[in-house]
Amino acid sequence: MNNLLFDFTVDKANKTVFVNREFAADLSLVWDAFTTQEILDQWWAPKPWGSKTKVMDFEVGGRRFYAMVSPEGDEHWSLQQYTSISPKTNFKYLNSFADKDENPELPGSNWDLTFSEEDGKTKVSIIIKNDSLERMEKMIEMGFQGGFTMTLNYLDELLATLSKK
Repeated sequence: MNNLLFDFTVDKANKTVFVNREFAADLSLVWDAFTTQEILDQWWAPKPWGSKTKVMDFEVGGRRFYAMVSPEGDEHWSLQQYTSISPKTNFKYLNSFADKDENPELPGSNWDLTFSEEDGKTKVSIIIKNDSLERMEKMIEMGFQGGFTMTLNYLDELLATLSKK
């Protein structure tokens, strides 16, 4: 491993998941990877699944409506509603599973992503607060930890190719 920080902690008592990950890329590139539809769709799903965004308005009050698509074409839709954006440092959104017509399946979870850069590495700290323990357990059962770990690893590989451009 390239000595980059990565930890994933589940705090059931507080219905919260904490993810900290460092990337060997500059902050603006990592920020763009999390906030630009064209880049998100290249990494925001564990392989062999893909990500396809139908709508993305990265602004407070805006949303991203997207599906993770299996090789067989099964679609699992989600809705992210942006509640706060501080460019290059933090953004927050309410995340919920949804149907293909954009009807959210509540309860959801609140995601808080903080970005910082030091010594050429960008750290992303993600706090995911779930509205219910049941939802958090469903997320974990669906393989969130392994899938999200895999997904962040793809992002790491993608950033290496993007930073060369």
